[in-house]
Amino acid sequence: MSELIYWDLYEISSEHSDLNGVMLRGRLRKLGLENNRNILVENTEDSDNGVRFALPHGEDPNLFVDYLSGVIPDSRVSKVAEKLANIVLSKLKVNDEGRYTL
Repeated sequence: MSELIYWDLYEISSEHSDLNGVMLRGRLRKLGLENNRNILVENTEDSDNGVRFALPHGEDPNLFVDYLSGVIPDSRVSKVAEKLANIVLSKLKVNDEGRYTL
């Protein structure tokens, strides 16, 4: 078996620009591919007009943050969680392991 990958989770928000329906997820994915970087990207289900992305724990997010500020000048990126395994991006509460029993 392989080791778990730990992820740091970031949220993109904007007061005036659309983040959904503008191919943002695909463009961030392509930026990662072209720069040989691992990234997960999803729209938020628990907040309107939001996108979250995750990078392997400890990796520098500046490539993605700088890109975002160029294509969506009023975007804000904030780190919302770090070092999570088997991360769910669309709903933050799903990452709370204490909510579940097996």
